Amino acid sequence: MEVKIGVQYAPREIVLESGQSAEEVERAVADALAGKTPLLSLTDEKGRKVLVPSDKIAYIEIGEQAVRRVGFGTL
Repeated sequence: MEVKIGVQYAPREIVLESGQSAEEVERAVADALAGKTPLLSLTDEKGRKVLVPSDKIAYIEIGEQAVRRVGFGTL
């Protein structure tokens, strides 16, 4: 699942591939924006954690699961 996070006062967005489901990501974002947690914490496919202060989140874009194509049919 591709997740893009816009952070206030940062010129670039954070992009990560997460192994979490869309529902898990949405729940974590909702908890962070509601003030239940001071940090938005997501884990990427390689097991690295991305932490963003909840009050600095500008936007979150949750994409679809990326399917990797193999072979000549991808051209």
